[in-house]
This record gives sequence, structure tokens and C-alpha cells, in this order.
Amino acid sequence: MKVAIVGAGFSGIGTAIALEEEGVHEYVVLERSDGIGGVWHHNTYPGAACDVPSYLYSYSYEQRRDWTQPCSPQEEILRYIDDTARKHRVLDKVRFGCEVVDARWDDTQLRWTLTVEGGERVEADALVVACGQLSRPRWPSIPGRDTFEGHEFHSAEWDHDHDLRGKRVAVVGTGASAVQFVPPVAEEAAHLDVYQRTAPYMLPRRNPRYPKLVRSLIANVPGLQSARRLGMEAFMELCILALTKAPPLRRMLWAWSAAFMRLQVRDPELRRKTWPDYPIGCKRILFSSYYLPALGRPDVELVTDRIARITPRGVLTEDGVEREVDTIIWGTGFDADAFVLPMHVHGVEGRELQEVWDAGGGPHAHLGLTVAGFPNMFLMYGPNTNLGVGSIIVMIEAQVRYVMSALRRLRATGATALDLRPEVLRTSDVEVQDRLKDTVWTQCRSWYRQDGTGRIVNNWPGFMAEYVKATRELDPVQYQELRLHSEALKKDLVRAP
Repeated sequence: MKVAIVGAGFSGIGTAIALEEEGVHEYVVLERSDGIGGVWHHNTYPGAACDVPSYLYSYSYEQRRDWTQPCSPQEEILRYIDDTARKHRVLDKVRFGCEVVDARWDDTQLRWTLTVEGGERVEADALVVACGQLSRPRWPSIPGRDTFEGHEFHSAEWDHDHDLRGKRVAVVGTGASAVQFVPPVAEEAAHLDVYQRTAPYMLPRRNPRYPKLVRSLIANVPGLQSARRLGMEAFMELCILALTKAPPLRRMLWAWSAAFMRLQVRDPELRRKTWPDYPIGCKRILFSSYYLPALGRPDVELVTDRIARITPRGVLTEDGVEREVDTIIWGTGFDADAFVLPMHVHGVEGRELQEVWDAGGGPHAHLGLTVAGFPNMFLMYGPNTNLGVGSIIVMIEAQVRYVMSALRRLRATGATALDLRPEVLRTSDVEVQDRLKDTVWTQCRSWYRQDGTGRIVNNWPGFMAEYVKATRELDPVQYQELRLHSEALKKDLVRAP
């Protein structure tokens, strides 16, 4: 069996490692950029770090005890992924600069054919789509963007050659990336305008370097790292309970955030601007002990008036005020509900995945992994597998185990492919969406929800442990087994020139 993996982030590398352990050595990882790491390769903005402690935001089988900080910076996470890929000898299976633009299922040969930008084709028996949910920067459709005479770039494509010192800078967006890069940008820029559409809920994260004694204890005390990991996972499951089923716990979470934000912002006007007007957890809760103080600097202005247009000299808001700037940094997030785009995926009878999803109300997959009519295709970090709170690496490892279970099933039965039964997909989707109706995520607009429909397409409605259990083993009853018959091969040979 030959497997094609699209993407070399945590999902793609984790799948490659598992394939090696399964004895499946015929695989290739197609990566569009020039390095592995996915989101951690592309997002190199100042202050970039994970807001989940690294002892949980890492593979369970590859624990590191020499992290320099609880929540590691981008460079350290990227080095971890690279070291892990080298240790497990999967790096030589990664082909860089290969952007897959099309993937097609052959109903006769029961195989996938992937077309790489430039025209090269790669054939595979199974397709693992490991593009992630946060891989494509979202550029806002604000009038006049093309008229700006200064310099602009997206936070996910940081221009390190552009010197911000002494510049007048505008940051558009106050999401997870912005709260990390705004403080260092404020220190460099002559003046900074931060344009906010919605105020985020904040929780503390000072993230100091581990003292020498703590690092020594972590490295040398047996079981300490495992206990920390289990403890953090339990705390995060408690937070998930607050967001999905337990309003009293949610109120406690709100009280914690409110107390922290009040201590951080003393100015009444700034506090008014930074105070969220929606239930906590409805949008992503952000972690920083430096963002709100940065907004209180005399050379920083938080602008809450809606942007009317971009002018050649700066940003014009709807109140008629134009603020002149030299540089615009777009912290406007990602196209989180695109999933496979811009790649086009065609399944049985040539049906296109995005069209199937559009007809079905939005992206959906059984356990976020498989879609009926797309045999031997597995989505990593697919629809409804994101977490409002938690470590996505826990979810990714569960998905990898499920894929390996599917491949073992094929080997055991001699089948060529597995195709999810349509009724399983329908039932699975209804159950997930029904459970999501009672969660806090339905109570405001966020990137968890699809634009236009309001359907929650990103988040899992339950606990991490629940998902791990649900994906532990593929249920063969839920799938149709497809077999490649000799007659089909004969017909194909007859048609061949």
C-alpha cells in the first residue's frame, strides 16, 4: 500500500511516524513550503508561542523534559518537530515545494491521483489530508486596500526585513496572534493603532523561563512530567465542561477573567473598550499578561470604530477620522472553514468534496475524519475536531491511531478500500450538531462557525478523552469494503492506448 500525506505539520509528521511503526514504508509527504512544521513554520511573528503548555502540546510518545518555558516559543516548537521527524527517520520522505492542487479518486483502479502544482502526478492507495484548519491566511475585503502606499503584510507571513522602528503602525485584528505580537511591536513602533472589531476575554500568561531547580526536577524526578501532563489535561477537560454543559463553571471562568482584566486595565475608557459583550468562551479565550498593558501605553491607541476603507496614507474609520500610518499588519486570522481548499478533492463519480459539503450545509465528516464517497481518504484536524480549550495534539494522535486501524483492516481483509456508509455520515453529523446546540459557541459569531450559515464547523462538542475513546478503533460495520476485481483491470487495459 502506498500512502500520500498532504502537509508536514504535527498531523502529517505524526502520521508518517505511525506508518513507519506499522511497517508501511511506501508513503510520501507532500509539503507546499520549504520546511516542516505547518503553522509553526509559517507563523514567525514576534512573540509567537503556544498557549498550551508544551508538556501537553507534544507527542505523548516523544516527551521532552528540557523545555525552556511552560508555553514554548515558535522556534522551540519548530525545533521539536524537526528533531522528532529526524529521530524517527521520516524527514527523507517529505517532498518540499509540492503544493497539491487536485486529488482524484479512480473508480476503476480504486486509487488516488494527486496533481502537484506544475503538473506532476502522484498515485496512492490512501490519501491523508493533513492541511490543518489554520493554514491559509485570511485577507479582509476592506475597500481601498490596493491603494495603500505604505507597506503591508499578514501576521502569518511576517516581513522580517521590514524595520518597524520609528514607524507609525496599524494592526488590524485582536485575535490570538495579535495579542502576542502587539506588545513587541508597541515597543518598536513610534506609534501604534490597534483596530478591534470584538474585544477578547483574557486570562494570565506570564510564561517565565523555568528556574534551574525546576528544570532539574522535571528532568530527573520519575513520573513528574507525566503527572503534570495528566493534571493539565484534567484542568482543560474541566474548562471544556464549563463551555459545553456546566454554566456554573462557566461563570467561575468568567469571574477569573474579569478579575484579571480589571487588574490589568485601570483606565475607565480603555476598560470600556476592552470589555467583551458576549459570553465567555463563545470566541477563543486568549492568554497574555502583556497585551492589555501594551494597549495602555501613551503611544498606543485602541480603535473600536469600524474601518470604512484603506486610503493611500492610512486607515479611515466610519466616524470620519483618518489615521496616517507607514505600515499595516493584518492580524485577521485564517480561513478556518476552508479545510482542503485551495486543493480540489474529487471522490466517487468525480464528486467534488467542497460541493458535497456545500450541498450538505457545510463541512462535515464522521469523527472529523472520513466522508462517504471519498474512499481511503482521511482528514486530519478535520471538521468539528478543534477544541475550545485543550491540546490539539491529543486529538491528532487519536486520529492517527484511527487511520492506522483502517489500514490494518484493509490488510486483514484483503480489501482495496474502505468507504464510509452515507447513513453513518448523516447520523454522525446530526449527533454532533445537536450536541453543539447547547454549547456557548452558538451564542456569538466566531471563526468556529461558518460564515453565512452560522453552523459550527470547527469544534468538537465533548471532551478530549471522549474523542480518544471514539476513535480508538475503526468500526468495520460503518464502512463498505471495495475490492479491485481482475475484470476491472482487464477493461482498463483494453481502454489503454
